[in-house]
Amino acid sequence: MGVQEWNVTEPYLEIPCSLGEGPHYHAPSHTLRFLDINNRQLHLLDLRAGPSSLRTISTSMPVGVTADLAGVDPTHEILCGAKDGVTRFDLRTGQHAYVARFWQNVTDEQEQQDRTRRFRANDGGVDSRGRFWVEAFVDPTVGEPDRDGCLMRLDGFDGRKGKLTTVLEGVTIPNGISWSEDDGTMFFTDSPRQEVGRFEYVAGTGEVGERKVLYRHEVEGEFPDGHVMDVEGNIWHAVYGGAKVIRISPQGEVTGVVRLPVKNVTCPVFVGTELYITTAKDEDGGKWAGSLFRCEVGVEGVKKREVCFE
Repeated sequence: MGVQEWNVTEPYLEIPCSLGEGPHYHAPSHTLRFLDINNRQLHLLDLRAGPSSLRTISTSMPVGVTADLAGVDPTHEILCGAKDGVTRFDLRTGQHAYVARFWQNVTDEQEQQDRTRRFRANDGGVDSRGRFWVEAFVDPTVGEPDRDGCLMRLDGFDGRKGKLTTVLEGVTIPNGISWSEDDGTMFFTDSPRQEVGRFEYVAGTGEVGERKVLYRHEVEGEFPDGHVMDVEGNIWHAVYGGAKVIRISPQGEVTGVVRLPVKNVTCPVFVGTELYITTAKDEDGGKWAGSLFRCEVGVEGVKKREVCFE
């Protein structure tokens, strides 16, 4: 079977995001939200009303990923991977309340201050047990990302406070994360390696084991960014610098390509059988760079999970 292709020729929403990221769909309200990390903004769309319903809220700090909280109206409050840790963000007031800070266990005060200045959250996700996973790395607007990045898991979260446990270290630009249907595998992308890693995973404890390579993207100047999984076990992976989203089979083969008219594609999310796709500005000043795109792909995605309280 050949590679299936889709071509997107124009944006769903023309918007000049500097770094569009973190699209999240809330089915009960048919609301899509996504971030502009560099401009410190959260954008919200009522998909029943369309692009004219766009509403923008200042996040006051860089936010890389958001998640819904169990039993909490996400139009009121959400969980965020933010500048210096995990926060509860009140959309009504624009205020953050820290749940856990990234470097709370760093005892050297100078090192703690340096990390707080240089780092921010990037991507993340919620596992089958309702635990929030968040990634931290050197903010490219502050310095050059190095191998000081990490993947953390929020443990003991009672709704107000929790503890961050470092699960993986030595990553540079941590990005897409997801889990297999049988909960035995975690998929995780470190963009500069141009690889999607496949890790042994223990759902009960959240422990991660040996890493193997599911997919290697061998095109110079193109980097796997954010991803989502469909109900058939395929990973739909944005390719930053590649003007596309690729569909990767459970066997690690590219079986589909969604082509877009902008270079820097950052992250997709499923809304029914459609993909909504965020993008970022590019050095060429592309006409629609940073806009939001959509594409009908004929399969549904794994539903986003809520963060649960312990």
